[in-house]
Amino acid sequence: MYIEAIPNRSSPPAILLRESVRDGKKVHKRTLANLSDWPATQLDDLRRVLRGESMGVKPDEAFAITRSLPHGHVQAVLGTIRQLGLEGMLAARHCRERDLVLAMIAARILFPASKLDTTKRWLDCTLAEELGVADADEDELYDALDWLLQRQNSIEKKLAGKHLSEGASVLYDLSSSFYYGTHCELAKYGHNRDGKNGLPIIVYGVLATSAGCPVAAEVYAGNTSDPKTLTDQVQKLRDKFGIGRVVLVGDRGSLTSTNIESLKDCPQLGWIGALRSEAIRNLLEEKVIQPSLFDKQNLAEISSPDYPQERLVACFNPLLAEERKRKRQELLSATETQLQKIVAEVARRTRTPMKATQIAMKAGKVVNKFKMAKHFELKIEEGSFAYARKTAAIEEEERLDGIYVVRTSEQGERWPAEEVVRGYKDLSHVERAFRCIKGVDLKVRPIWLRNPDHVKAHVFLCVLAYYVEWHLRRALAELLYTDEELEAKRSTRDPVLPTQPSESVLAKKATHLTGDGLRVQTFGALLANLATLVRNTCRIKSAPDGNTFILHTDPTSLQKRALELLGLYPVAGK
Repeated sequence: MYIEAIPNRSSPPAILLRESVRDGKKVHKRTLANLSDWPATQLDDLRRVLRGESMGVKPDEAFAITRSLPHGHVQAVLGTIRQLGLEGMLAARHCRERDLVLAMIAARILFPASKLDTTKRWLDCTLAEELGVADADEDELYDALDWLLQRQNSIEKKLAGKHLSEGASVLYDLSSSFYYGTHCELAKYGHNRDGKNGLPIIVYGVLATSAGCPVAAEVYAGNTSDPKTLTDQVQKLRDKFGIGRVVLVGDRGSLTSTNIESLKDCPQLGWIGALRSEAIRNLLEEKVIQPSLFDKQNLAEISSPDYPQERLVACFNPLLAEERKRKRQELLSATETQLQKIVAEVARRTRTPMKATQIAMKAGKVVNKFKMAKHFELKIEEGSFAYARKTAAIEEEERLDGIYVVRTSEQGERWPAEEVVRGYKDLSHVERAFRCIKGVDLKVRPIWLRNPDHVKAHVFLCVLAYYVEWHLRRALAELLYTDEELEAKRSTRDPVLPTQPSESVLAKKATHLTGDGLRVQTFGALLANLATLVRNTCRIKSAPDGNTFILHTDPTSLQKRALELLGLYPVAGK
């Protein structure tokens, strides 16, 4: 560090406390503090200290650190938000609500919490200072959520314009989160994907690019079925985003045969989906799918009069077939073990035989628990119980092991069979998004908000936070347990078999080191490491007026590389 006088035209020169760092042949400067209003004697004292001259006092007697706040993780997230232009997407002009929403988005990535807890936790880092929201309370955050919801359509349109192109594929999937309480009209009992029985849920769908970058979200009542949500997404793509031609990719639940029939009325909208197991079984019975199809390759185009104007791509994954067979056998064995206990219990009841209704309830719980009711024949009488496997039904299901059929409206060279399968398997990107949004990263659940509009805004806020996290993860892939070659090899790897990890990611996982010898991190661990970059507020004790200056922690090699990958090193001011 050093003190430098900067000429200021006709005004007195600016006296700055600066730091310089050499990066190859370049020297970068960063201004730490403006000391223009310091007396000359204090400046002379500081110059002597910086030159290493003895002043007859110890450093801790000359300086005091009045406040230290974690800053590096805030710098990484806010810097990425600004580089993405998210500020301008929220609102063209600076306003209080925009700052609050940006702070909530960053806080969702750094320390997901309730709105009340958020207003406290962002005071323990530089986030509140950076955005000027230190005085905000939870009521103001709820008002900011209302502000955000009013702008959701405009924001989504900007995201779509930035990330969706004409003719591109768009991923759509639906998920749900459980809800504590009974006062929100969106909270209804339905298909709970969290496995949290006995609680109402809220359903939400996400539209994303083929790489998994989210561009839009929609919230529905918990009893809304998957197909009903698809109409909204089609209208959003066609009318709100103004995209003339797009290919919608959805799973079996959303792209049902009924929905596909309605999509055929929209020639500008293509689709990629998959057949359900019952439909595949019919194709097997009709000999449309035969084992010989997969003698030389693991996928083949087929056609059926039941699916006119559609292309069907049948795929066979032997690894998946083996896994399903293994799992079925384990479930069958576990079911038999429990059923045998019921047989023994019924046999012991000789004095007061067990009623048939009691036996049926016990047996029903077992076969439903393991979802094996279709594979067992139960013989229940008063005081008597026996069971047997339905061998024919089991063998019939085994014929489907490892086979799935992708269906699409798309023709031509742009979508060969291999690309159709790859396009469908891209849905895993949205599933990964839901894991991040619902799991350890952004923690959209549990949802306590009573106001339906606040629930919708909360989900949209979490999707925007994932939008930032998605870009952070891609930029920091070199330092994470991420396969950096995955996307580049997409067009050459087998579309049916599981993706094989590259040599580089295997090396990272084996040694826990990058090619440059830096420790490989998880995403959360890297943010925690960056948080040790601290902003210190320092004061010279001898200064009568208590003038202070800011001093940042010097980054380690890992932290420097992370900031370089994010385009934030040298840091602002250098």
